[in-house]
Amino acid sequence: MTSKSLALLLDDLGVARSHSRPHTSNDNPYSEAHFKTLKYKAGFPQHFGSLADARVFCRAFFTWYNTQHYHSGLANLTPETVHHGRAHQVLEERGKVLDAAHAAHPERFRKPPKPKAPPTEAWINPPKEGSNGSSSLIAN
Repeated sequence: MTSKSLALLLDDLGVARSHSRPHTSNDNPYSEAHFKTLKYKAGFPQHFGSLADARVFCRAFFTWYNTQHYHSGLANLTPETVHHGRAHQVLEERGKVLDAAHAAHPERFRKPPKPKAPPTEAWINPPKEGSNGSSSLIAN
């Protein structure tokens, strides 16, 4: 008895494959950025003593990563802020602080500073034209 190949099964299910190309370690920028942040986080050990030690470290890391770490790709917001729809409020408050800083010391700026705009969507495999899939990051 034989089964169809994984590639055919994924095609039948409408799943887009995102395997890296041979000898190309940076095909998935989200995973690569996340892994680098993990490796260079203060306190990342040279070796874990056990699987349990690795799990304890990673639980704390993922909590920090999602609730305290500011992401440049998210307009220097935390994923938690974006996920819970508070991005516009935080950026509005940030804009007020930047306006006050510019008013107090305009000589420090070439032009009035503005907060970054967060991305509206993030995709590894964007849907094809005409499909109904959408995954907006920012709630309006």
